[in-house]
Amino acid sequence: MDPSLRLNELTEKLHQSGCRLTPQRMAVLKILAHSQGHPSVEQIHEQVKAEFPMTSLGTVYKTVQLLKDQGQVLELGFAHHSSRYDGNRPQPHPHLICIQCEKIIDPDVSMLGDLAQVVAAQTGFQIVNHRLDFFGVCPECQQ
Repeated sequence: MDPSLRLNELTEKLHQSGCRLTPQRMAVLKILAHSQGHPSVEQIHEQVKAEFPMTSLGTVYKTVQLLKDQGQVLELGFAHHSSRYDGNRPQPHPHLICIQCEKIIDPDVSMLGDLAQVVAAQTGFQIVNHRLDFFGVCPECQQ
């Protein structure tokens, strides 16, 4: 999705829910809408602090949690690392994760789009959410 359109969508969702759109909160929205790298809350906080030095980590956590609760951010949780967040594509989709540098990218794989429906049809499960991650070593780390 176009980052500018996504930012407008995020802004409108928060506005509709009656949330204040402070400059710090807008900075978080902008980072999430424009990021292709699936940042952690700590990474978002560092970027926001560059423009708004007094912004607390708690403010960033609350904003990300609010967006997550509204289904506007996809959380990628990891056992031994901070969660990472996808604000550009909040619907479930596959990810490629480098086990060395921890880069996360979204592959353009259209054939996986119907996988949840096929699994549900074959098993009788009512699927409410899914996650598909591929772990490996990115081209940069292979060199």
